[in-house]
Amino acid sequence: MLKIKQNFSSILYLIPKVFQLFLNISLILLGIILSILLVKELIIFIQILIEGGENDYKLVLANILIFFLYFEFISMIVKYFKEEYHFPIRYFIYIGITAMVRIIIVEHEHPEKVLFYAIIILILIIGYFIINCTPRERPNSNKLFKK
Repeated sequence: MLKIKQNFSSILYLIPKVFQLFLNISLILLGIILSILLVKELIIFIQILIEGGENDYKLVLANILIFFLYFEFISMIVKYFKEEYHFPIRYFIYIGITAMVRIIIVEHEHPEKVLFYAIIILILIIGYFIINCTPRERPNSNKLFKK
């Protein structure tokens, strides 16, 4: 009975390690794919600049913002590994703000939608402000109940 319990305990210890390894490998592959797409976007941006002429400013801005979206996702993956397998919520907020600005630049025909997107950006900025105002380390619950 004790041997079965030890085997079960070792399996339970191994399962999270296997899943963490799978997640790490998946994120590394995603980072490589995003890096390739980032370089591709940079090449497209350089081609737009070289061609010059009658390029639409919205196209240039949209490509710049797409570049920053790829850059922010890659930065978030790097932070994940640097902060011991934790995604900082700030990076999701950065990505959300950048994506909403890109939508406003590309699709600004309907004023109601632009106002709605602007409100979303404001909410994200308020959320970012709240995150920066709160301490990053939460107090230990044991310290709260000491007498």
